[in-house]
Amino acid sequence: MKGRMIAVALSAAIALVITATAIAAGGRAGETGTIYVTSQGLYYDTFATADSLPMHGRFQKLEGNTTQFGPGQPGYLGGRWWVDENGNNVQDADDTYFLCPLLGPGRTAP
Repeated sequence: MKGRMIAVALSAAIALVITATAIAAGGRAGETGTIYVTSQGLYYDTFATADSLPMHGRFQKLEGNTTQFGPGQPGYLGGRWWVDENGNNVQDADDTYFLCPLLGPGRTAP
């Protein structure tokens, strides 16, 4: 029983440290930014949750800070992006893949 209480207290302390760190960093992990969704005419805040993903699964193309589809639209893949680093318009090993969800609500100005 005593060991379980220690484990619960330790877990709570770790959660508190993680939460305090996130709040100190603006409430989010990673860098923040803005992405413009052309089909909606809206800007969305975003933050990087994973800087580098393996090239597995579906990714949505991001050009600069612009993309075609946003939240609520078919084609929006939840913030799984690829950047065409070599300009061949094909997802390949030379490109960058990362996770950066769009945070609603969108707005008309950056």
